[in-house]
Amino acid sequence: MKTKAVRLYGVNDIRLEEFELSPAGDDGVRCKVISDSLCMSSYKAVSQGAAHKRVPDDVAKNPTIIGHEFCGIVDEVGKNWAHKFKKGDGFVIQPAHSYKGSLSAPGYSYRECGGDATYVNIPWETLHMDCLLPYNSDVYFYGSLAEPMSCIIGTFHAMYHTRDGEYTHDMGIVEGGKMALLAGVGPMGLGALDYALHCDRKPKLLVVTDIDDARLARAESIYTVEHAKECGVELHYVNTGKLENPVAALREISGGTGYDDVICFAPVKPVVEQSDGILAVDGCLNFFAGPGDTQFSAMMNFYNVHYNRTHVTATSHGNTDDMREAIAMMNAGKLNPAAMITHIGGLDCVVETTKNLPHIPGGKKLIYTQIELPLIAIADFAEKGKTEPMFAELDKIVKAHNGLWNAEAEKYLLKNLQN
Repeated sequence: MKTKAVRLYGVNDIRLEEFELSPAGDDGVRCKVISDSLCMSSYKAVSQGAAHKRVPDDVAKNPTIIGHEFCGIVDEVGKNWAHKFKKGDGFVIQPAHSYKGSLSAPGYSYRECGGDATYVNIPWETLHMDCLLPYNSDVYFYGSLAEPMSCIIGTFHAMYHTRDGEYTHDMGIVEGGKMALLAGVGPMGLGALDYALHCDRKPKLLVVTDIDDARLARAESIYTVEHAKECGVELHYVNTGKLENPVAALREISGGTGYDDVICFAPVKPVVEQSDGILAVDGCLNFFAGPGDTQFSAMMNFYNVHYNRTHVTATSHGNTDDMREAIAMMNAGKLNPAAMITHIGGLDCVVETTKNLPHIPGGKKLIYTQIELPLIAIADFAEKGKTEPMFAELDKIVKAHNGLWNAEAEKYLLKNLQN
């Protein structure tokens, strides 16, 4: 059967094309993709081409499908997988299958599998490593956000702390401790804020920083200080761009001791150095933001490393258990990562949107692969609705949900535009 997909050929060379998929066969599973959330990691792959660690060297001759945050429906199942999947099942995918240590992943490495497509064949490695996960919901955008949420959950799990005089690493954030999310109101920062407030291992103090008042105000309108207090967390939003000495001011909020857990969401030298400067004794800094510059570096206080046991870790993806946790929490209503999404579009807008991701304001760009729709900001629905009734209705729906994309809006959109 034919699929439409956005394929990577080389540096800044991605094309929306239609081509024939291979037969699924006895050992294959074919899926219909409904939604894919565009990620800066895809932009990095496009901007680096074959130089990217997950992109094959021969991509110019054997193009790969981009997109790795996708969700949809199982369409065809080979007999060797009939014990596990059936046509019509919902699915999400954990792209980082790490088969025999390989960095290959759907969305980067495979000719017939990636999220920016109408239909895909699931790689055998993904099936073998149990990374095609059941998704028992008809709200597809949550499924697409399960992958970025798994990265966030993995970050929290990767934090660690030591015991003075003991050679033991206690994994996870300090329960009831002090935590800071620096440059923390982008889409991934908002996901981390959501998780920090609603997971079973919460900080007592949580400080979220940025240098933009509008972004901070949006975050505070979604995750209010009052709601955080109900969750047992003292929450502060801080514009560090207005502070003469951000490190001193942030340490003052902590009571002078610093923070047990700090996550840095921007590959920016001053932000990394702020992160280091506010660590408490035994403080753990997670450098979440992957830089595109292979020579990126920042200063770190090694006096504190030696005498205060400060330390650094990093995570670039979650694992399958992290994704299962994300799905379970969303299904239970404990997480609502809809705050990540600021734009929606169809498969036809993926090429230009992906190429220009760093220059498009806002958070996640959610793609519905079975429709055609130019990229549009949720905030622009009202204006668009003056001439197009569908957007007037979508505007009404999202305003009833605190301005956030939601299940009702998704169903309405797909009902009106899906073939």
